[in-house]
Amino acid sequence: MIICVAGFSLAWQVQRHKGKYHSEAEMVKMLDGNLPIFDNGIFVGSGRCAGCHGVDPVGFANITAEGELVNPAENWRGTMMANSAKDPFWRAKLSHEMLVNPTHAQELVNKCTSCHAPIGKYTNSMNGNPDYDITQLPTDSMARDGVNCSACHQQRMDNLGQHFSGELFYHTDTIWGPYVSEEMDFPIFYQAMQSFVGYTPVGNHKFTKSEACAGCHTLSTHTADLQGNYTGQTFVEQATYHEWLNSSYKTSNDPAVHKECQDCHMPKLQEPIVIASGYSFLPGRQPYGQHWFVGGNYYMLQLLRNNIDALDLTANATHFNTVLARTEQQLLNETAQMQIIQGAIDQDTARFELHIKNLAGHKFPSGYPSRRAFVEFVVTDNNGNEVFRSGGVNEEYRVIGENTTYEPHYNMINSPEQVQIYEMVMADVNGNKTTVLERAADYLKDNRLVPLGFSSNPGGLYDTTRVVGINSDPDFNLENNVEGSGTDIVHFHLPIGAWNGDFHVTARLLYQTTPPQYMDEMFSYDSPEINTFKTMFNNLPASPFEVALAETNFSHVGVAEIKARPSIYPNPTLNGWVYLNNPQSLVTEVDVYNNAGQWLFKKYITQSQTAIELPESKGTYILVLKGYTERRVMKVVRN
Repeated sequence: MIICVAGFSLAWQVQRHKGKYHSEAEMVKMLDGNLPIFDNGIFVGSGRCAGCHGVDPVGFANITAEGELVNPAENWRGTMMANSAKDPFWRAKLSHEMLVNPTHAQELVNKCTSCHAPIGKYTNSMNGNPDYDITQLPTDSMARDGVNCSACHQQRMDNLGQHFSGELFYHTDTIWGPYVSEEMDFPIFYQAMQSFVGYTPVGNHKFTKSEACAGCHTLSTHTADLQGNYTGQTFVEQATYHEWLNSSYKTSNDPAVHKECQDCHMPKLQEPIVIASGYSFLPGRQPYGQHWFVGGNYYMLQLLRNNIDALDLTANATHFNTVLARTEQQLLNETAQMQIIQGAIDQDTARFELHIKNLAGHKFPSGYPSRRAFVEFVVTDNNGNEVFRSGGVNEEYRVIGENTTYEPHYNMINSPEQVQIYEMVMADVNGNKTTVLERAADYLKDNRLVPLGFSSNPGGLYDTTRVVGINSDPDFNLENNVEGSGTDIVHFHLPIGAWNGDFHVTARLLYQTTPPQYMDEMFSYDSPEINTFKTMFNNLPASPFEVALAETNFSHVGVAEIKARPSIYPNPTLNGWVYLNNPQSLVTEVDVYNNAGQWLFKKYITQSQTAIELPESKGTYILVLKGYTERRVMKVVRN
């Protein structure tokens, strides 16, 4: 069959064009043997799509003007989407749920495979069998292809954004993409795809919208009591799509603010890209959405990379390292910002405000309930000795100071036993904490950072995305008493006691997708899937990822001397403005250098408090404070 396809490709191009084309040998090589090439009459494997949308042997298609490979097949195969059905955490958690409620095992399999193994599940459904046999998964190449090309591109456009929880609807003869023939000088060249895979490619603008992601990225589950009986209730386990709906990224008319899911997770190239190899007469298409599917699950990508052979993955270490690098950049640059604002310091208490801003178009963390972010707030003296700590992890990568049940939300922290953790905590029908999804009946807590524009007005969106347990925090999602800031302020009131000298404050926002605390309940059960994941989990430390950092300095050497010391705040700064607090006019001028030591400008100081605007470029700047009796060197970060 492959040779027939290649023969068609060669014959068509010889007839249509005398330019570049693939030989039969090249075409067979392009159908990567690691990717499945099934064709069951409804769906095809990703290896079939890679024939045209993979690596072009002659370097004409799926490549930028600078020579960067941007083909969908290679970009996709190292992602969580591509490996959704082989994800050992998912396999273990499904096994756990089935062991807890064995009478619901088939319903659990049907629901979970709808999104994690949709091609296997919906092949069965569309052939008249509503149930998927999970025992087939280890050998089912269709199901093990994960969220492959067909899983997204064969969705019916008229159902997008209307159905959730894995309720998907598919065409059997149509592939949808973002380019609309009627709007292009060169309409879609449909003949090749019709011959190769039996589909007609059609463009629709809906495919570039967040609705294309909605079917799996809002999920409700049926609640069961502790005896396994359904209560008739449903529980919103994750609602990433609805969180986006309840944000400025959806509602704003400002193109600088409005973003679809694809804008962040499939960043666009604004240059023409020929999207199918083998046809040198094809024009480039733009904008071109890269199939990065970049998210925040850094830990699981590492675990997959470390267990390629054991999990029989089709991606190699290079694929995973590429996705890990993109994930790292997403987490570092597009997730959250923080800054520390120093308040009053007296003989008893040092006061700080930690401002945290969510940059994502949904809650942070979002998605599966295991994910959490927490604040590590540490004060050290000049010798590096730790004098105060809230948060962080111990040698088992468990959050230090966390309550044995769950940690409440804090507006103010004044003790090392308190730690701010942003998370969803589920409760069973008795109001006790649970990690069993089917036992979830309500929320004990959901204080995850909400997106810009998030509203708590009653209605369908807030019912799905509500905040729980913040205890009327006046700083949560509020700025100047106006809702929708997507921020939180944590107040730290530190008992300074006998502290003396100069001190350094470090705040880190740390993110864990697979925290050990969440695994305890599942690891108390025994099954091959749980034991396999447990071994892999124990071999890879569940260290959190630092998504944001803020630092500042302060002194405590008696009230009079504190007031006499000049200081710079805020540090870091989000808008580029910093302020010099200059008591007794000790500082008369400030020289500003970049991090490479290059002098940028001088600011003469004539007041007790002076504003200084840093250059537009983000980065670290060195400020040299000079006066008759004063010379201090300070680093300031512009985020």
